[in-house]
Amino acid sequence: MTEFAGLELAQPLLRAISDEGYTTPTPIQAKSIPPLLNGRDLLGVAQTGTGKTAAFTLPLLQHLTNDGSKLQDRKPRALILAPTRELAGQIADSVRTYSRHMGLRSTVVFGGVSARPQIKAMAKGVHVLVATPGRLLDLMNQGHIRLDAVEVYILDEADRMLDMGFIRDVKKITAAVPKRRQTALFSATMPKSVQGLADGLLEDPVRVEVAPTATTAEKVEQRVLFVAKDKKRALLGELMSDEDISKVLIFTRTKHGANRVAKHLDQIGVEADAIHGNKSQGARERALKGFRAGRIRALVATDIAARGIDVEGVTHVINFDLPNEPESYVHRIGRTARAGAGGIAISFCDHEERAYLADIEKTIRQSVPVQEDHPYHLAQIVSHIGAGPGADKRPSKARRRPNRRRPQRSTARAA
Repeated sequence: MTEFAGLELAQPLLRAISDEGYTTPTPIQAKSIPPLLNGRDLLGVAQTGTGKTAAFTLPLLQHLTNDGSKLQDRKPRALILAPTRELAGQIADSVRTYSRHMGLRSTVVFGGVSARPQIKAMAKGVHVLVATPGRLLDLMNQGHIRLDAVEVYILDEADRMLDMGFIRDVKKITAAVPKRRQTALFSATMPKSVQGLADGLLEDPVRVEVAPTATTAEKVEQRVLFVAKDKKRALLGELMSDEDISKVLIFTRTKHGANRVAKHLDQIGVEADAIHGNKSQGARERALKGFRAGRIRALVATDIAARGIDVEGVTHVINFDLPNEPESYVHRIGRTARAGAGGIAISFCDHEERAYLADIEKTIRQSVPVQEDHPYHLAQIVSHIGAGPGADKRPSKARRRPNRRRPQRSTARAA
């Protein structure tokens, strides 16, 4: 399928798509729209920026137009659940954009703002409700929203939803939605927790996947630096003396770790800030705005808080901590080398992270080159790391060890 016109979408939707200047669907749209139009449940694996919002919004709107059921006060006919107010707002904007010629009503509810306008909008009845779990449950508990008329149920960025601790909220919300419904779940990664959620929500789903997690950005130069855990901050300071690292995203595994790294950078004269789930919405927005504008050189983030960040000109990604999910590594390094530009991904690896590195190399189907020319190189780790993807962690005679006299610049090789 090469054009939207061939996807059997209603004319009002095609008009709205044309108004936006789109003619050709993205891969996730081309794969998702037909089964969703046919009423199938769907499991979509796709990262931010692939066009997945339109992939579920367009079929949803067509279903609502074809059904013709009347609106009821406080009862949405479709529910789209998102983990953050930023994403919920973006989805709500898309719903309004694509439904502009259809006479459908929609609204968005999320925390951090007054609930009064949201309650007022729901009192009139809406076709589509976009919501974050916390505020939705609050309004449900107060009797302002009922979900027993929902016909289409969408969960976006399910992995982030679970990472942020919303699993109980999601289960409560799901229990309030009719069992007879169409459901779609989208996630950038598919760890066991998300697969388990999908298994409980979806009935005989079609699975669609684009940009496989094993694919890394071709223009990203990757390297790993072996270092003791207690020397990581010192090593980071050494790296930041390089002025070429002008706009860098630094990833840590925990919120407290992000705060400590940002504080350390401030102390050594590097403009830095941290974003994570414990930061207020205003603080996150200020940090991101400063990073985009170049006032902040280093933005330290957890995987959860960084999801959805799309900043131009990121020169480097530094994995201060290696992720325990290899798919997150792919997601992280994809923040650089965008729009045709190059980029560098640098990963620190201590003794405890050796297994994470092995999993990453197995997932991306290539070895990550080792850089030894730094003052904190820990040669002992090298002898415990496999020479290639999926290699056993025990050293063997057949395994070549990196040359310790100069940086190892191994080339990528297929598994």
